[in-house]
Amino acid sequence: MQVPLFTGFPGFIAQQIMNELIEQRKVKEIYALVLPSQMEHAQTLANAMMSQVKELTIHLVEGDITKPHLNIEGDIIEKIQQDINTVWHLAAIYDLAVPKEAAVRVNVQGTAMVNDFVKTLPHLRKYIYFSTAYVAGTREGLLREDELIRPESFKNFYEETKFDAEVLVEELKEDFPVTIIRPGIVRGHSKTGSTIKFDGPYFFINMIDRLKFLPFIPFVGKSKAYINVVPIDYVVKSVVYLSEKEEANGKTIHLTDPSSHPVEEVYRHMVAQITGKQPKGRVPLTLAKVGLNSKLLRKTLGVEKETLDYLTWSAQFDTTVANSLLKDSQIRCEDFIESLPTMLAFYELHKNDKQYHVVIE
Repeated sequence: MQVPLFTGFPGFIAQQIMNELIEQRKVKEIYALVLPSQMEHAQTLANAMMSQVKELTIHLVEGDITKPHLNIEGDIIEKIQQDINTVWHLAAIYDLAVPKEAAVRVNVQGTAMVNDFVKTLPHLRKYIYFSTAYVAGTREGLLREDELIRPESFKNFYEETKFDAEVLVEELKEDFPVTIIRPGIVRGHSKTGSTIKFDGPYFFINMIDRLKFLPFIPFVGKSKAYINVVPIDYVVKSVVYLSEKEEANGKTIHLTDPSSHPVEEVYRHMVAQITGKQPKGRVPLTLAKVGLNSKLLRKTLGVEKETLDYLTWSAQFDTTVANSLLKDSQIRCEDFIESLPTMLAFYELHKNDKQYHVVIE
């Protein structure tokens, strides 16, 4: 039975993993480190979870991953150290437009502090760290799970700081039961479309939806690249399964789409399903980047300019380790295009609700 400590709650992925652990009856007690500013929301979610399952206790612990001992005060720290056997470290700033100082403080310094705390846990059976497949930066070609090679450059500070943080976690593998997870771009649930934030591929959906009044919508640039997007249910079911496997200790695992699609094919389907028309013509990528330097245009279209850097980035993620570890699990990644209607239906239902949208700066 897991007695986990989560960072990153009440974030979307942490919520979903906790729900899956509860549904599979793998936990009776959960600890979650929560920032003071998020405690009210976290308490509401935790109460809802506990109301559904008898004998489930969720302890919300006020803290901050960027501080020594995670800024946990009082006697609770000793109880946590004795109780915890699994750590799920998900707390990070995931925004592609994040400023460097904030990204370093949370993603790198925060991970260093979590690593230090993990070293104090005498009953640790698993430390699961959520990295990203995009630690590869601007490296192209086939990207392997057993590689952690610093690229010549990164597309943004999110990628760079997640790389630096993964280096810190990698150093623990020799002495601790570490599993590093590198997801692709995470979208909503493949069956329900449910998500709590319209980011990643949703930026293109924002743009298409806001331009659908035009007689036609052009492609943005010209690309032969593939986009790697995975549904949250694939990620969650996979990591919960892997959290119980000793064979995953010491491994880095790509949870990426094994059958990814070309960017332009996905874009074509988005335009067709949102507008009923096929895309026509092209806006040069350089012109699009110049246009998105305007904050007004970014906010109008609901697109972060950093998103464009992924349109022409050509890389494939090797999933040899993931395939080996998940082969007996019956877990599969739903096809992005086949499940796009569900994703768009959820978007249409909630597109006017500001709480789902990223604040564009």
